[in-house]
Order: sequence, then C-alpha cells, then structure tokens
Amino acid sequence: MQANALTLQADALKLQADALTLQANALTLSCIAKFNSLRINEMLY
Repeated sequence: MQANALTLQADALKLQADALTLQANALTLSCIAKFNSLRINEMLY
C-alpha cells in the first residue's frame, strides 16, 4: 500500500517536471518569435 502511494507521488513529480519543461520550451519559443519579429521590423525600416 505504501509502495503504491510512493509510486503515485513519483509519477506526480515526474508530471510536474514534464509540465515545467513544456513551460520552459514554450517561453523559449515565445522569446525567439519576439526576437525574430523585432529583427524583421528593423529590416523593414
């Protein structure tokens, strides 16, 4: 019974870590898109 609870906690922590990784990736992509947008605007002017 206790082993099952520990397994569930480990799974929950893994899911939280995966969610944080996805958030970091999304933030990175957002920053890259913003940088590219600024560079394109500079080239247009």
